[in-house]
Amino acid sequence: MTTPLSTLAGKVRPSGRVENGGKRRLSYPGLLLIIAGALLLLSLVRAITDQQSLTSSAQWGAALGFAVPIGLAGLGGLWAERAGVINIGLEGMMMLGLFSAGWVGWQYGPWAAVLAGIAGGALGGLLHAVATVTFGVDHIVSGVAINILALGVVQYLAKLWFAAEGSEAVARGGNDKQSPQMERLEPFTVPGVSDWLGDLDAKDWFFVSDVAGILRAAVHEVSWLTLLAVLIFVGTYLVLWKSSFGLRLRSCGENPQATESLGVNVYLYKYVALAISGGLAGLGGAYLAVLIRMYQDGQTGGRGYLGLATMIFGNWRPGGVATGAGLFGFMDVLQTRDRPVVHATLLLFALGLLCLAVWQFYRGKRIAALVVAVLGGLMWLWYATTDTLPLELVTASPYLTTLLVLTLFAQRLRTPRAVGKPYRRGQAT
Repeated sequence: MTTPLSTLAGKVRPSGRVENGGKRRLSYPGLLLIIAGALLLLSLVRAITDQQSLTSSAQWGAALGFAVPIGLAGLGGLWAERAGVINIGLEGMMMLGLFSAGWVGWQYGPWAAVLAGIAGGALGGLLHAVATVTFGVDHIVSGVAINILALGVVQYLAKLWFAAEGSEAVARGGNDKQSPQMERLEPFTVPGVSDWLGDLDAKDWFFVSDVAGILRAAVHEVSWLTLLAVLIFVGTYLVLWKSSFGLRLRSCGENPQATESLGVNVYLYKYVALAISGGLAGLGGAYLAVLIRMYQDGQTGGRGYLGLATMIFGNWRPGGVATGAGLFGFMDVLQTRDRPVVHATLLLFALGLLCLAVWQFYRGKRIAALVVAVLGGLMWLWYATTDTLPLELVTASPYLTTLLVLTLFAQRLRTPRAVGKPYRRGQAT
């Protein structure tokens, strides 16, 4: 007896939304209320600490730039794991994309660099597909091997192509650690709207100016690649959740044996998913190359691993990945700011945790509420008894935030049922 394809990825409502385990999905009014509450909390912390950069357009514009490569890596992980393949190799695929973009970009310009970055990452994804899908190599082992291999490959090729004695690359500033510079990709600004929001931001009104400063980051000197990333997030949602192709692909990550019994080529879907996964990670690497106008050794800086964290935090959904990327991007950019701003975020997290504790208590989860409240109280005590933070903690803040967020939200996660499990064609369930 075969299983209807529409039931393989969960209970499908008439609207096409997937219900997992009968849990109630967050409504759009509820989501808007949470966003408004978060903005109000951020504005309150800015007023208390007098750290204007917490809501300035410069801060949030930089955070948006930092969030894009993390989000693209997370989206790449989502494509792979929705098809049932764990992709630990996102960091290596970002390296391949970064190098490919740097190599092509200084010769042919930034848009050619973007295409090269996607191609470089996709090659890494296909290598992972060959190892895991065709030869059945453990997904974790293959991903780690790709990370190590990619690091060695890009460092070797950088010495060969960018540091060759007497080459044009050396004459234009290339060496074994970086490529020559490429042309600048000019950002875009929405005329009128940017100036209006800037005027509101300058008035220093509580909440209104804070919201204006944050919104201005989305319309003032924004990279075209950021706009492309937004379109990719929307496209991912439409393809994976609103098309028959997406339903088949997600079914490969839920029950590949039942999917195969309905005539779906599971191997093909896994290959396509991993090629897209690697291409998105490579695009994240290309974004970094275009941002600094060159390939630079070590520029990925662990963002592929942060992308994995955003995928888990986002519960394998595009909207959740985007939210997680924004959070980690905000924390990542704090490394470039003054330490008092990072210190002020302690108060932000403390108040946020206390609000979460109240919500958990309201839902009847008293033990969880107590744990979260204690954690929030400790953060408030830390803020109240210190004036600054050690530089080492400032540098580690994105990774500490990752651990904190994943610890708090681990219980609500629901992984694809067959992710990481070996699959062979014709194998019994």
